[in-house]
Amino acid sequence: MAKKRFNDLPFAYHAEIELEIATLTNLGVGLGRVPLRDPASTEERPWVVMCAFALPGERVRARVFRNHKNYSEADLVAVLRPSPHRVASPCPVFGRCGGCQYQNFAYDQQLLWKQRQVEELLAHMAGLTFPVAPVIGSPKTYGYRSKITPHFHPPKEPSSAGDPAQFPIGFLRQGTRFDLVDVPRCEIATDSINVRLSAERIGIRRRAAAGEFKRSATLLLRDASGEVTTEYDRVITETVGDLKLRFLARDFFQNNPFILPAFTGYVRQQASASGARFLVDAYCGSGLFALTSASAFERVEGIEISETSIAFARENAAVNSIANAEFQAGDAAAIFAGLRFPAIETVVVIDPPRKGCDEAFLNQLFQYGPKAVVYVSCDPATQMRDLKLFTAAGYELTAVQPFDLFPQTRHLECVISLKR
Repeated sequence: MAKKRFNDLPFAYHAEIELEIATLTNLGVGLGRVPLRDPASTEERPWVVMCAFALPGERVRARVFRNHKNYSEADLVAVLRPSPHRVASPCPVFGRCGGCQYQNFAYDQQLLWKQRQVEELLAHMAGLTFPVAPVIGSPKTYGYRSKITPHFHPPKEPSSAGDPAQFPIGFLRQGTRFDLVDVPRCEIATDSINVRLSAERIGIRRRAAAGEFKRSATLLLRDASGEVTTEYDRVITETVGDLKLRFLARDFFQNNPFILPAFTGYVRQQASASGARFLVDAYCGSGLFALTSASAFERVEGIEISETSIAFARENAAVNSIANAEFQAGDAAAIFAGLRFPAIETVVVIDPPRKGCDEAFLNQLFQYGPKAVVYVSCDPATQMRDLKLFTAAGYELTAVQPFDLFPQTRHLECVISLKR
């Protein structure tokens, strides 16, 4: 297939421009505007340019690599006037690896900008002006991540597998969908993961040289209290406060264990503040929120479409001697069917995937009509989109609390509390 022709309006390919960075997008990219003369009116108008790794308040030189209908994308070439909040990154591949966006940004400023971005999403997507609490930061800002998944494309000719330059093992290069950056060490991963990563990289290259890999692959590294596994079906035990929770290494579980006591404690506090007697955890997984909140309620029920996760949730309740929690595998088409808790005395906790809640789930939730909802999300944009539907269904926003589970990156978790 012929390569798509570069759109050279308004800038030629690799044209270098200077611009002032005014803000950060919710993708963690610096945004500035440059004046362009409109050929039809001869008047100047501002043109948006997005430049990764540039910080608010900086003047930079950037090299354009893509023009869109309403904005351009550019690589950072030089910082002409640095932000007073710019710091040195400890990672030698920062600026090329797409995993982190903010290692050059002082941590207190990362938290301020994440708070601001939640405020902006709340206003623009939900149409609400509401105070957003300061972001609760992570106790560890590096070495916190308990799971990473490096990728690799083995060479077509096994004889060249020993050449690291031709055989990167790491993460996607910034701004690309397929190109990988070789990452011998990940600074945001735990020390135990990095020790194991070094050994696994040697083994992967040796196996590739022997022709074992026929296609691209992903390596799983998951840390549980200093013991790292690469086995997808290995059972992991994670400690959260006084609880021991077990789940499969391949399954979803929050990847920053250091902030989990504060994170789950806040969800429990907000849920119990509703005055409800009963709690339903509607995306319960292996029981994280249901079990960490159980002590605050008469009875708790977790619902999950994955029967494997439900089996672990039941086991986790038994191991931790939590007798007031039950778990059921719910059909996605009737997630609240058979629920015995009266809605007027029930609070529902939801923690959906990044895409947010689907329409069918929300319709069922609104039909059930719980007294209150605590909505946990790893993507505030989809959360605020859903919030608009909650307010239309008669729910009132009572609290917005972001948590920084992902320091040095654009990602965060946000907890919103609602009541009927």
